Amino acid sequence: MSLEGRFDDGVVRVGGDARQRYHDSRGYGYPLSGNEIALAPVEAAHLLYRGDLEAVIGRDGERLAFREFVAREPGENFGVRFLVYADLRERGFYLSPAAEPWLSEPPGGEADFAVFPRGKGPGDGEIAYALRVIGERTDVPAAELHEGVLAVVDEESEITYFEVERRDPTGTSRNDAALPEHCEADLLADRVVVWEPPLELYEKSFYGQPLEGREYDEPTLQCSLLEAAYLAERGALALEAEAVRERGHEVEGERFERRLTVYTELRERGVVPKTGYKFGADFRTYADVESVENLGHSELLVRVHPAGYVFEPRDLALDVRLAHGVRKTMAFALVDGGPDGTGEIEWWSLERLTP
Repeated sequence: MSLEGRFDDGVVRVGGDARQRYHDSRGYGYPLSGNEIALAPVEAAHLLYRGDLEAVIGRDGERLAFREFVAREPGENFGVRFLVYADLRERGFYLSPAAEPWLSEPPGGEADFAVFPRGKGPGDGEIAYALRVIGERTDVPAAELHEGVLAVVDEESEITYFEVERRDPTGTSRNDAALPEHCEADLLADRVVVWEPPLELYEKSFYGQPLEGREYDEPTLQCSLLEAAYLAERGALALEAEAVRERGHEVEGERFERRLTVYTELRERGVVPKTGYKFGADFRTYADVESVENLGHSELLVRVHPAGYVFEPRDLALDVRLAHGVRKTMAFALVDGGPDGTGEIEWWSLERLTP
């Protein structure tokens, strides 16, 4: 027997044996009294699309098949949300709106759906991940990042899934105990030359690049302003740290302080940051540097942004694809601070996900 639903206060109510047919066996909707259930519009649309629900009676009494129902776009961002809902259902997942009363404990944040582990449904008390759905033209403020999955629907209705996680970069690279004292150095326009540093400063701690290239006995190091500011603040260079920082401001404005904040935290976490210019990032990072001679691949590409940054989905897609292509993970360091760029850092990473 075919069933029909009817709109009632933002949901589609379905009677008959709907609870057994749709909710208990396939995880659609939430139970009402008896065997009646309530469906979110996107759930009702999917049942109409599959032919499992014959029609929905609209608020005006009109009988709506799938085409007419979808044309009314019943709900915010209905089009992109339906595409993602249908895609995950086809992949064998049960999912429900990330809200009460579909769930007694819905995930927080901006999630649209709770996706359940394969073989499980809303009654099993387990959520695989919270999922947010946006179109490719919908910007994402940094403050709205939450752990889970971000599904981006492009203008041709293709879907890209990104796993969003908090990051905690740590490493075992050499710490400040190995730094020399007051190495002679000259501050140039946008870098620093360090004269006669100990060999370990480059070969073991991976500061700078040898002026002589690969053929050196005792290298003369060219350091970035970030490296030089960090070293000068710890007394490793015979330069005033403030002079180096002022030069950094002259070269790149307040962005320099944000990047120095991130550089400093990475070094203090035992991670070696080096320029990520070749990859369009601020840094590439090495977690376990024992020697430059046996240097492995870097693990992360890091972009540094202020805490109030707003991400564009196209830029996210570009960053993540590039990082994946060079066998790295894309990470974002969000610096919460004043005009000098210093402050607390939130770390996030994004990776492509195939559900």
